[in-house]
Amino acid sequence: MNPFRIRLAILLLLLLALGGAPRAHDANSYGGVFRSRDLGATWLNADVGLFLNAPLAVAVDPQDSLHLLMGTDLGLLSSHNGGRSWTIEAGDLIVGAVFAVAFLPAGQALCAAQGGVFRSEAGSWTPARVPAAAIPARAFAAGAEADRIYLLGADKLLRSDDGGRSFVPVQEPTEKQIAALAVIRAGREALMAVADGAVMTSDDGGSRWHPTTLGSREQPVDLVTVDTDAPERVWAAQADRVYKSDDRGATWVPVGRSLPEPGTKVRGIAADRAATTLVLTTHRGTYRSEDGGQTWILQERNLPIHLEAGPLARDPGNGSVIYVPYSLVPYEEVWRAAIEGRPLLARLELTSLMGVTSAALLLLLGGGLVVRCLARLRIAPSASGQPHR
Repeated sequence: MNPFRIRLAILLLLLLALGGAPRAHDANSYGGVFRSRDLGATWLNADVGLFLNAPLAVAVDPQDSLHLLMGTDLGLLSSHNGGRSWTIEAGDLIVGAVFAVAFLPAGQALCAAQGGVFRSEAGSWTPARVPAAAIPARAFAAGAEADRIYLLGADKLLRSDDGGRSFVPVQEPTEKQIAALAVIRAGREALMAVADGAVMTSDDGGSRWHPTTLGSREQPVDLVTVDTDAPERVWAAQADRVYKSDDRGATWVPVGRSLPEPGTKVRGIAADRAATTLVLTTHRGTYRSEDGGQTWILQERNLPIHLEAGPLARDPGNGSVIYVPYSLVPYEEVWRAAIEGRPLLARLELTSLMGVTSAALLLLLGGGLVVRCLARLRIAPSASGQPHR
């Protein structure tokens, strides 16, 4: 038997296997979820063993920072070890894209999926009562009271006063669809919403709304969000610029300079208490600033450079820990597919399964080459004229 030929065949097989398949955490070939423990200075994968196309939302359990929920284009996943392993949650009940996930202070969980809103208590998921016209929904916001939850539906704002078991519509600020929602829980509850491109506020649970000075149809606001480290501070993004309000939206001040690329859509904002270090997730990726927004650096080390970043999630017990999902499929495309009631399977087959299929074909070809080589060596005559056995 010729050892050189055997080593050559094995080497060819390894090259084919390694070169033909996307790596498990190559998030430029697949979507991914990434975690930072130092407010965006360094990043690591939090999706071990997964091949994600469109992770859409992440939530961290306030009672257990290792317990995570992740909404994806194909359903809901959970992890009880900080992302080292994941399992499917209620796969026979929660079907389709999951756009929002949330934990309640008492330990219950909520998810807004393409087919409805679902609630988990003691590990069991059940459907919540939500008007059909509000499905699919895309955001949760906890109210100041323990059992009050706000839900941003497909075409209306809803509220639950029973811990997410049922939701009813509330008065909307305009006839236009609300694009973003946040709730100030410190002191008296205040709702903040982006409607018709402008930030509006409500102090009575959504019955009456008042406009602020930020936003317009010509220059719409991307999002509004409450700072977890400074509960009465509100952040917003408009026209490539970040804004801050310390008086519940009554006045807004610009923070730093504009983002480097015009037309950048901001999806998440996190900052330290001094508003010096800022992290923005955008449709171009993740930006970070250490000088109050005077300079913005696109984060590329260990992060995708060609994929969209989604809404970030902060650990309620440690604001320096943040999670960011990156999607191979544009978020707006996933949302449109959910609104239209169509699956994304055809798109996913072309983008991700093609790589897996090609890898499988290469492995089969390489395996066949090894088998043929070994078979020939086995029957090849030796110097004595007898075949090798």
